[in-house]
Amino acid sequence: MTDLSRIVKAYDIRGVVPDDLDPDIARALGAAFARFTQADRIVTARDMRESGVELGAAFAEGVTSQGVDVVDSGLGSTDLLYYAAGSMGIPGAMFTASHNPAKYNGIKLCLAGAKPVGQESGLTEIRDEAQRFLAEGIPAEEGQGTVTEQDVLADYAAYMKKLVPDLLGMRSLKVVVDAGNGMGGFTVPTTFAGLPLEVTELYFELDGSFPNHEANPIEPDNLRDLQKAVLDKSADIGLAFDGDADRCFVVDERGEIVSPSTLTALIAARELIREPGATIIHNLITSRSVPEVVEELGGKAVRTRVGHSFIKAEMAETGAVFGGEHSGHFYFREFWNADSGMLAALHALAALGGQEGPLSELLSSYERYVASGEINSTVDDQAGKVALIKERFADAQSDELDGLTVDLGEGTWFNVRASNTEPLLRLNVEARDSSAMERVRDEVLALIRSPKVGA
Repeated sequence: MTDLSRIVKAYDIRGVVPDDLDPDIARALGAAFARFTQADRIVTARDMRESGVELGAAFAEGVTSQGVDVVDSGLGSTDLLYYAAGSMGIPGAMFTASHNPAKYNGIKLCLAGAKPVGQESGLTEIRDEAQRFLAEGIPAEEGQGTVTEQDVLADYAAYMKKLVPDLLGMRSLKVVVDAGNGMGGFTVPTTFAGLPLEVTELYFELDGSFPNHEANPIEPDNLRDLQKAVLDKSADIGLAFDGDADRCFVVDERGEIVSPSTLTALIAARELIREPGATIIHNLITSRSVPEVVEELGGKAVRTRVGHSFIKAEMAETGAVFGGEHSGHFYFREFWNADSGMLAALHALAALGGQEGPLSELLSSYERYVASGEINSTVDDQAGKVALIKERFADAQSDELDGLTVDLGEGTWFNVRASNTEPLLRLNVEARDSSAMERVRDEVLALIRSPKVGA
């Protein structure tokens, strides 16, 4: 029998199909989720992976076995599922493995109002009950729930455009969109319809085998086709979505990749114009340009740990209007504090289309530092290495909100934190210029990758 602790991660469920995740497991998880939520209805959606059809049907069987109805919204992006759960006020389940290779699938769960379900907010209990159901069988309740189909794409698209009202009246733009054969190819045409956009589509065919490149835009190699197309088409902007389209990356008119921190700063500035003095959330590996911009515009910047559950919890607690992560996730209060790659894309388009200059010029005031990007190193003794680094930089200002963050002054800082699921240490470095960044990067990496602690 499968040990579900192997596939139940910090924020979602994910594994190889059918070795780790099969219909029996999906059925048990559906029953456990229905019992946990105590809801009358649960809404589901799935991405383009072929296994999602069978897994979704089995999950629905588990839900309905507990007398709970299922609203099946069919194909959709993760943020479409969040829209459905938020607008209907019911829990939801999204079948996706996001940017993982084709052999994977998974489930992202949320409560009514798109509130996240992670290990600290119910996922552990759901896992344990599903494990019991696999061993003992699923107890049937009196009365069987029903499954009904409901297409929400048009309503989702209309709501997204409503949240970015200055899309109306913007100038015409030439846009290249790389959907990576993922769900952006499903949601973009309907959402962009009626906007003054000349769109060049790359890899819009839904194909969970990802025949062109991985649907993971955080990896620069996966943006090369988009960069080339932007230059070939003399486009104003390029947009790339991951497999389930909850993340968005941007390429400017020069074919240069725009840092997600820069996009965070741009959207933060727009939200602060709309709501002066508002709170903006950023995680601790986001560029320091983000809190600087927020504070310069009279807003309040709040720093959090890395991870969507922390961002969403902090947004709910503070009433923040917007939050951004360096991984390309962007969170919006008016979108139930959930993340949406589509909303981020629409904000970028509205900002660009609302003025006459190129995107690189528009973003120049938000690009203030040089970053290393996240560098992963395989390490056996993660805690020992972090302690070694802390000792080496004992004279500098530091904190341990998430791993170890060391501020070396004059705009130079780094963060080292351990992976939750792998024997990795993740390093992020930022400085005013390349030479300072590279010097600190190389020094910290030497400590991380030394043969033994204390070497």
